[in-house]
Amino acid sequence: MTRRQRRVAFLTGALGVATVAIVLLVTALGDNVLYFYSPSEAKARSVPVGRSINLGGLVEKGSIEHPGGVETRFKVTDGDATVAVTYTRDLPDLFREGQGVVVTGAFREDGGFDASNVLAKHDENYMPPEVARALKDKGVWKEGATKP
Repeated sequence: MTRRQRRVAFLTGALGVATVAIVLLVTALGDNVLYFYSPSEAKARSVPVGRSINLGGLVEKGSIEHPGGVETRFKVTDGDATVAVTYTRDLPDLFREGQGVVVTGAFREDGGFDASNVLAKHDENYMPPEVARALKDKGVWKEGATKP
């Protein structure tokens, strides 16, 4: 085998190993690549109970309840589907009805969502790009609107 043939064989082998590594990585990540689910996507994909995900949408108007203590209940919607969320910590100061949020947590057996973290937009002109895109696709949120 000449020197050139050895180089070609080495490069071909390295390319094969890199291809296999990329295929394994993409297969392992699967649905976890998605930054967040909208309520419609979460229901359509049947997200397993107890699996930690990010859920994004708008806080439904008239849905915020404070049953006692620091527990807060509210609903997150994308215009098509709604998910009831329970959160037992202090909410961000900017949290309010009609606002875009991303909540981290897991679904319960009854279909409710236990949130461990709530992220709210930081000013009147910002909404996480993924949330804005999903809401625009549903026709619920318009670019430049201060309130959806």
